[in-house]
Amino acid sequence: MDLDKDVKYVKGVGPNRVKLLNKLGIYTLKDLITYYPRDYEDRSKPKLISDCNDGEEVTIEGIACGRVSEIRMAKRTMQKLLVKDETGGILITWFNQSYLKNKFEVGKKYRFYGKVSFKYGKAEMASPVFDNIEQRNNTGRIVPIYPLTYQLSQNVLRKIMENAILEVRGNLYENLPEEILTEYHLEEVNKATEEIHFPKQLSDFERARRRFVFEELLSVQLALLALKNYYKNDIEGIEFSKEVHISDVIQEFPFKFTGAQRRVLEEIEGDMERKTPMNRLLQGDVGSGKTAVAMCAAYKAVKSGYQVAIMAPTAILATQHLENFKNILDKLQIKCDLLISGISKKKKEDILQRLKDGEIDILIGTHALIEDNVEFSKLGLVVTDEQHRFGVKQRTKIAEKGQNPDVLVMSATPIPRTLALILYGDLDISIIDELPPNRKKIETFAVTKKLEQRVDNFIQKQVEEGRQAYVVCPLVEENEEMDLKSVEELTEKYQKEVFPQYRVEYIHGKMRPKEKDEIMLKFKNHEIDILISTTVIEVGVDVPNANIMVIEDAQRFGLAQLHQLRGRVGRGEYQSYCILKYEGNGENVRKRMKVMCDTNDGFIISEKDLELRGSGDFFGTMQHGIPEFKIANLFEDVGILKEAQKVAQEIVLKDPELKEHRGLKRLVEDKFSGRIEI
Repeated sequence: MDLDKDVKYVKGVGPNRVKLLNKLGIYTLKDLITYYPRDYEDRSKPKLISDCNDGEEVTIEGIACGRVSEIRMAKRTMQKLLVKDETGGILITWFNQSYLKNKFEVGKKYRFYGKVSFKYGKAEMASPVFDNIEQRNNTGRIVPIYPLTYQLSQNVLRKIMENAILEVRGNLYENLPEEILTEYHLEEVNKATEEIHFPKQLSDFERARRRFVFEELLSVQLALLALKNYYKNDIEGIEFSKEVHISDVIQEFPFKFTGAQRRVLEEIEGDMERKTPMNRLLQGDVGSGKTAVAMCAAYKAVKSGYQVAIMAPTAILATQHLENFKNILDKLQIKCDLLISGISKKKKEDILQRLKDGEIDILIGTHALIEDNVEFSKLGLVVTDEQHRFGVKQRTKIAEKGQNPDVLVMSATPIPRTLALILYGDLDISIIDELPPNRKKIETFAVTKKLEQRVDNFIQKQVEEGRQAYVVCPLVEENEEMDLKSVEELTEKYQKEVFPQYRVEYIHGKMRPKEKDEIMLKFKNHEIDILISTTVIEVGVDVPNANIMVIEDAQRFGLAQLHQLRGRVGRGEYQSYCILKYEGNGENVRKRMKVMCDTNDGFIISEKDLELRGSGDFFGTMQHGIPEFKIANLFEDVGILKEAQKVAQEIVLKDPELKEHRGLKRLVEDKFSGRIEI
């Protein structure tokens, strides 16, 4: 069975629809059958017309009492059909569907599914889907609901999916060993694939889902254990000097370290003095002092006779790190330099030569550090900042520039601890769960669009006092053009109507890195008063004078992301504010806004994000080297996760290279293609 064949060869796809499927990340037959429904509608049990309630979505069965009549209106047409069952009648209406005029035969029975409403005591159903009574395409069964892209309908995708399932029926290879299927009561792969898409009853779907969640979580656990073993086994790292104490450099800082920072430094120092390479994740909320910890670790490495590489996701952040490092380490005769893509060829050649000759102790840079021509004389420590921007692969690539150097990964995206242990199975974990005592709480307010004028007045008051503001535009789903448009439109509105007296600029992801850096620098130097942006500023530069963060359409963002954005302000001495403008009054939206207003603790927020949005969205914003989960929800599926973890540990203990588990090896390689070798 060729699961890698192009999806365009599946019946019902063709050249036009293939582009729409590609937009959803569906390129092969395998991508298609593992594109799981996000929900189901039970259209299998029809209701009598007299039992229907206002606003209810139901299936009804009834006889067409006449032909479809059409009413012409100014810009559209309306089609009407009267349908009756033994308990009463209902008026069915559609708009602009003239082809329906010849679709129904008088006296024949049909099945309809749609929303019922009552007008003047009479039942109506607007724009339902329907079938002949002997058909079950749109009604009379449980129907899967898929995440869609513009111009692709549920009906079309369902039909394509049916064809794909027919094509693979009975031919899928079982990757899970027989004994695991039996012990954990898991559905066989062919049956599960049919039932996840087209269950006959909801219990079928639940069984099928459990099987695929287990399989997905097992493959992730096996991959992470393989990585951890790779680092733990047989690899001799650097034993840094016990005579060089991290505590010696702490007194050089102009502030007092928190208890959490000191605890984390003890863990790091312990790792650095061991023979095996350190491979540690340092998690801490925005502003918790991770950079200071990294500086202390770098000090120990340099004073033990080694070089250090510090990798940041953007040139401007790398430049900011250089300033901070030089402030503390210059006086200790430690030489720091910067390698980013914008520097001149001559300067770059000079840096590379001095690095090779061992004249540079700490090199700070962007992914330019990974390039082949970057050679260290004696690399001992690698620090990567904002881990979710760098995958496992990049981390490994820079580590290969030394003889098994120690690796410290810093992340400002708080992840619940239990989850972090599972996700970063290849790393030991340190958490800074305490903010410096002088940090002011960022006041957060959630407001609806009705209060826009008050928000504008508040921004004006702050700018008059000499402060600066960020305004973040919403994400427009899967459409960068529209993201860009919303930024440009808002900028124009602010420049011409709302704040013509201020310097308003914008920044977005489509700009060249050099342009973005220039804008951020202008903002930092107070040459811009209000900066309008997409989420490109999420990993950003410190602007101590900026004290207002306004987030438009905040309901479109995950809590973890809102928290990251909020962390852009509150960097200086001024009281800072985050204003969340939101639309919609659903309970979930209100709950999420309340969490943001009630707490500034990133770990509590990430727990809530996971609970309220599920792991798909949670990790969608993180791009951290772990493939996205297609079906597992880590908040709901913790029980299955623990089972999968136990199984993975037992397997790796007996068969670390998965030589006797070919199916599982294939699963892991498939999920982590190019990221991990087992």
